[in-house]
Amino acid sequence: MRRPVLRLDGVGVRRSGRWILSSIDWTVAAGDRWVVVGPNGAGKTTLLAVASTYLWPTSGTVQVLGEAVGRVDARELRRRLGYVSAALDERVDGDLPALEVVLSARDAALAPWWSRFDERDRERARAGLDRMGCADLAERTFGTLSSGERRRVAIARTLMTEPDLLLLDEPAAGLDLGAREALVERLAAVAAEPSPAAIVLVTHHLEEIPAGFTHALVLAGGRSIAAGPIGAALSAEALTAAYGLPLRLVTVDGRYHAGRAV
Repeated sequence: MRRPVLRLDGVGVRRSGRWILSSIDWTVAAGDRWVVVGPNGAGKTTLLAVASTYLWPTSGTVQVLGEAVGRVDARELRRRLGYVSAALDERVDGDLPALEVVLSARDAALAPWWSRFDERDRERARAGLDRMGCADLAERTFGTLSSGERRRVAIARTLMTEPDLLLLDEPAAGLDLGAREALVERLAAVAAEPSPAAIVLVTHHLEEIPAGFTHALVLAGGRSIAAGPIGAALSAEALTAAYGLPLRLVTVDGRYHAGRAV
């Protein structure tokens, strides 16, 4: 049996009298590549916040990397997690070269002001940039990069720490078609490698699901509509139930596309 990397049992999150998540049972095992989809307000970003240990659930239990959240130092767990969202772009100093943005991840910082790096660190940072197809951006300042380039550098930064669990919250949000496809291609390559042990990707658009993703969780109204191997869980029936309108689902060359059923 493959070891669980992330496990949620009966997890609920309640805010202002409303359940944002309710009774979520979910296990992510080593080797899994999960996509989480659902309409606005479904609870997708909240789910990732819980998984990353930054949000404590109202009910239920959470285990991350074999440790029960609440019984261990969450700061130590976070060193073994990678968490990427579009919001990171706004927090990075635009005058920093891309290589230094990646290097700063070693110390869980957003800038390398007081850190000293050796050549081994720099080699790892360059390898991460190359892994995301942006090695040529190493000396470019972050503020001069396009949105797509920034997103790939941000993921390279996360990979610098060799996380066991990679959490991606809408990494393609706001990207144009070309930048989106470049990112999806790189994420497919990362998904095909043994490290990170597990990946969870939140997206609004099925076209953003990279090839090679193995499982899907469909959320609506804070509840799980379907979860499991992607071929079964990501279905027209589950999407129709989640979005409240008749939808069809097609796959082309391993990529998913959805639209209104006629």
